[in-house]
Amino acid sequence: MYNVVRALFRFVFIVFFRWRIVGIENIPVGGAAIIAANHISNWDPPLIGTAIPRQMHFMAKEELFKNAVLKSIISTLGAFPVKRGAADRNAIRTAINLLEGGNILGLFPEGTRSKNGMLGEPEQGLAMIAIKTGAPVIPTAIIGTNKVLSATCWFPRFEVHFAKPIPVAKGKATKEDIAELSNLIMQEIDALLKDNQRHYK
Repeated sequence: MYNVVRALFRFVFIVFFRWRIVGIENIPVGGAAIIAANHISNWDPPLIGTAIPRQMHFMAKEELFKNAVLKSIISTLGAFPVKRGAADRNAIRTAINLLEGGNILGLFPEGTRSKNGMLGEPEQGLAMIAIKTGAPVIPTAIIGTNKVLSATCWFPRFEVHFAKPIPVAKGKATKEDIAELSNLIMQEIDALLKDNQRHYK
């Protein structure tokens, strides 16, 4: 079922949104990794999941699972719910277990979707999970998904840019280490966005 849904999204992204994927060679062919992306639209999770040749898992807000159709789609694509506004221990444990099992996990360091398309402040969860598992973090920039059905263009080009992985040493997730890694991840995403938005068409 995963491959069927993925194929359908791939068709939509190629035909309607003329997608462009850059840096796919930075995705490891095996082993754990965290995709850390900016979040500007509900299109983002399926876009990343379809772009990567391996099956991914996502931490998604629990509200998305209240719609039966959407729940079926995102669950098929490997999503699991997280409660926002507080530390969701079940979601964190699920994320850690997935990474320890050698899977790829997609997380949005800001913790929520940006309403203006600009990067916000990172929450602690992604960096904490990365340090606890030692999973490398791949900064990722998403461009165009927030412009769907806009006044200027109904079907904008979707772009995904993957940077080289940031190696992470497994250990105790101290407040200082979490802050340092979080800032580094956001700096890398910001650099990707600035480098590519100026050439975006």
